Amino acid sequence: MIRNPTPGSIALYTALVVALLVGGLTAFIQASWMEALALFTITAVFSFIFFYYALEIFIYRKIKLIYKNIHRLKTTRYKSSVFKKANMTSDPISEVNQEVILWAKDQNAEIEELKKLENFRKEFLGNVSHELKTPIFNIQGYIHTLIDGAIDDPEVNVHFLKKAAKSVDRLCDLVEDLINISQLETGQLKMEMERFDIHAQVRDIFESLEMKAQERGITFNFKEGCDQPFFVYADKYRIRQVLVNLLVNSIKYGNDDGHTFCAFYDMDENILVEISDNGEGIEENHLARLFERFYRVDKSRSREAGGNGLGLAIVKHIIEAHGQTINVRSKTGAGTTFGFTLKKGAGE
Repeated sequence: MIRNPTPGSIALYTALVVALLVGGLTAFIQASWMEALALFTITAVFSFIFFYYALEIFIYRKIKLIYKNIHRLKTTRYKSSVFKKANMTSDPISEVNQEVILWAKDQNAEIEELKKLENFRKEFLGNVSHELKTPIFNIQGYIHTLIDGAIDDPEVNVHFLKKAAKSVDRLCDLVEDLINISQLETGQLKMEMERFDIHAQVRDIFESLEMKAQERGITFNFKEGCDQPFFVYADKYRIRQVLVNLLVNSIKYGNDDGHTFCAFYDMDENILVEISDNGEGIEENHLARLFERFYRVDKSRSREAGGNGLGLAIVKHIIEAHGQTINVRSKTGAGTTFGFTLKKGAGE
């Protein structure tokens, strides 16, 4: 069997077979080997010419057209270097076969990616629905209770209104977080870059969260050698949002009477910022998904603490909008450390 045949090889082998049949039949009938040899030669030549041009014009040109269409569609869609050839080689069938195999692989990969996106979409819609449903149902319950007569009871009316207001605030926070994530993902939210002392910013946040931390006996401190100015070039408001989120999480999920530390490290062109606690830590199987929207390690505890599962997703998007990275490392029973980099401020 001919492997990867060309029009010439197919025409040659076909012409030889036809010529052998004609020459052999002539020799058998007329018993003249000279005439049979002449007829064999003539038949072989004309058969080769006929079959070659028949294959080239009516078959291989059609295959080349199919190949060019595949090539054009793939290069237009994927821009892959694999498909940058302008012309086919002398083996179009092999080329088309390879193209179809590669295209099938691409299609399978795309289908798998679409399935993942579809699952993500379903999970996201389910999570959003659940997060919206809880405060809405609470507000609905409080309002209907007040309408049914509780509004006239001075012992409960203000209490119910405060609870309804708290649910409204939670609902507003959720909507605002969703808007922020959407704007960060689409690039609509522009970073207002400036040079500032991140050490001073962290100290200010320590002071603003001090009372909240004292409720659980948690103390804030800088690691040794880090209680000094460190200048970065970033969006000061957004970085404050990142730091507040990480520090509040260390309060919510840290141990009572625990410690939260902030450290800064000079990384040549960048400053590495780390927020560490000595809490319970996070199991390794959760770390890969920790920055996903609505992902919670302990769902019941997270909701009790007032989280909506969007904080770390926003943190990740803000850091990536600065062209930097964020990571987490944790060990069960030993605590958790979040680290992110920022561009060093000019003059540092």
